[in-house]
Amino acid sequence: MKSDKTIQQKIDALNEKMAWFQSDDFNLDEAAKHYKEIEEMAEEVEKVLLDMKNEIEVIKQKFD
Repeated sequence: MKSDKTIQQKIDALNEKMAWFQSDDFNLDEAAKHYKEIEEMAEEVEKVLLDMKNEIEVIKQKFD
């Protein structure tokens, strides 16, 4: 399923999820679940950034 969020929104959501580990809401029983969610979010951000890099490379080649 494709997300309609911008890359900045995805990064902000990732940072917010990561902040949970240092918040008062942190508990060890939920840590693994949150870690898995963060891992999936990070992979999605990484994929989007890689796609953006590839697109920039293609555009750059057109101007060389």
